[in-house]
Amino acid sequence: MQKCIVGKKIGMTQLFDEKGKVIPVTVVEAGPCVVTQKKTTENDGYEAVQIGFGDATEKSLNKPLKGHFKKADLPLKRHLREFRLDDCSTLNVGDIIKPDVFEVGDVVDVCGTSKGKGYAGTIKRYNGQVQKKTHGGGPVHRHAGSMGACSTPSRVMKGKKLPGHMGVERVTIQNLNVVKIDAEHNLIALKGAIPGPKGGIVYITDGVKNA
Repeated sequence: MQKCIVGKKIGMTQLFDEKGKVIPVTVVEAGPCVVTQKKTTENDGYEAVQIGFGDATEKSLNKPLKGHFKKADLPLKRHLREFRLDDCSTLNVGDIIKPDVFEVGDVVDVCGTSKGKGYAGTIKRYNGQVQKKTHGGGPVHRHAGSMGACSTPSRVMKGKKLPGHMGVERVTIQNLNVVKIDAEHNLIALKGAIPGPKGGIVYITDGVKNA
């Protein structure tokens, strides 16, 4: 991994290529981000850079974070994210990262937080199979069915795919193509859909195309 940036999901739209073919894209407001900390093998045991995105106010941050930015003599940022890069020598504290770090045609991975979908059953939550609805299916055609515990151990084993809260989890979508970059307005258009609601924070890194 050599490139990284933090952004905010704006929404989806469509673009047209040279042949007039429609390309569905997700628009991300990526950056500008600032390098807030640089970790080294000598001091921390590994190499990484921490970058900040989104302006913050004094009231919205606690004292440790305020001291963190004051020590680096940097403006306050709302979102911080650490990336382990293959080579951190090209980045230093205070450097600005903009969308033009990527190029059209690059393959990237996007990490975000999925939408909350509330309480869901096993059919929706785990893509389970629905029972037959004819001749006696009754009110249980969407139930989970037998758990197979019997009298021993007389309980439902942990890890069973049961109803429960669905969504609000970290999701990574790999191998998305960069379709367009608007460096002037800090926008990146990625082919396809990415996780998270409108306005959600996402992390973009350069990926490797699967063979």
